[in-house]
Amino acid sequence: MQWTDRIRQVKILLVVMAILIAVASLVVSNILTRDLYEEEHKKMEIWAEAMHTLSTNDENSGMNLVLKVIEDNTTIPVVVMDNNGEVQVFRNIDMKELNSSDSLQAIAQIGQRMKAKGRSIRIGIDDERDSDYIEVCYDDSLILKRLAVYPYVQLGVVLLFVVIAIFALLTSKRAEQNKVWVGLSKETAHQLGTPISSLMAWTEMLREAYPDDTLIPEMDKDVKRLQLIADRFSKIGSLPEPVPVSLNEVMNHVVDYMSRRVSNKVQLVTVFPPDDIIVPLNASLFEWVIENLCKNAVDAMEGEGKITLFTGMEMDRVVVEVADTGKGIKKKDVKNVFRPGFTTKQRGWGLGLSLAKRIVEEYHHGRIYVKSTEAGRGTTFRIELMK
Repeated sequence: MQWTDRIRQVKILLVVMAILIAVASLVVSNILTRDLYEEEHKKMEIWAEAMHTLSTNDENSGMNLVLKVIEDNTTIPVVVMDNNGEVQVFRNIDMKELNSSDSLQAIAQIGQRMKAKGRSIRIGIDDERDSDYIEVCYDDSLILKRLAVYPYVQLGVVLLFVVIAIFALLTSKRAEQNKVWVGLSKETAHQLGTPISSLMAWTEMLREAYPDDTLIPEMDKDVKRLQLIADRFSKIGSLPEPVPVSLNEVMNHVVDYMSRRVSNKVQLVTVFPPDDIIVPLNASLFEWVIENLCKNAVDAMEGEGKITLFTGMEMDRVVVEVADTGKGIKKKDVKNVFRPGFTTKQRGWGLGLSLAKRIVEEYHHGRIYVKSTEAGRGTTFRIELMK
């Protein structure tokens, strides 16, 4: 139920974000349109004033028009310089970025940069002397800069939303898959519970009826093994609490179990330190991980070869390695070996290594990966745990 609610919340969040992006785009577009409208309105007022000046042909009106043009420019940066490069008038220059003691020289440099870009208009003062003139240097208006940047900002926001949406959908899909696997595991454990209990009762009855039979203890071991498997399945999806255990003891359990179930052509070699390593583990689940690695090694060697199990300490980490002399893993498949459903076997579900990864990383906060692999030489899996 929690996963379902979480997925629903993610979908609602994505819809809300899409609506917010659409509303924000409309608001910004409306602001830019309004600014353009006001700018055009000012230009029309100046044009009307110019027409009035032409009709009256009044010097005072002409000066008023010039002042009005200068005052009404609130968006376009302008620097007016004389023929010596000295600043006469400037407008819409950001003074916060300039040093107050050297502001005019800094403004002159800004004007020169505008001129170098070709953003200048030369106005002659004396028609008979070409050396008397002023340079009107200008840059793009604030509105134009906004219009130039806005499409890229909008595209960036949309791309960010798409990335978040894809990530959220993949996360929800993974959550649904996890929910299916957890449900399947728990249902399997539940279904195994009843026949295992019956088998345990039948074993007790057989032991009482035939106390000297040598097969009954073996049957009892198999029933206990089934009980252990059911217990492991029941713990998938929960968060079992790790307890300090002997790593050598856990590994020896796996070696003892595997040695009775592999052929004599498979050699199990252990390289354990003389001093025991105590590490917090869920023993039954961690044994499952090592068993999976050993079974995969047997399959890779096709029933003949050597499996080396190593444990040790490196800095503050506990290291466990399972190495085989099998056919190795193709380089292109190394990154996929822990992906659910991936398998190179003709018969296999591709779940063993994905479950191993989940047990190591989620339950024990460790790391599992392919340390090395070589075609025809074998593969080494490495597990790192915090001590």
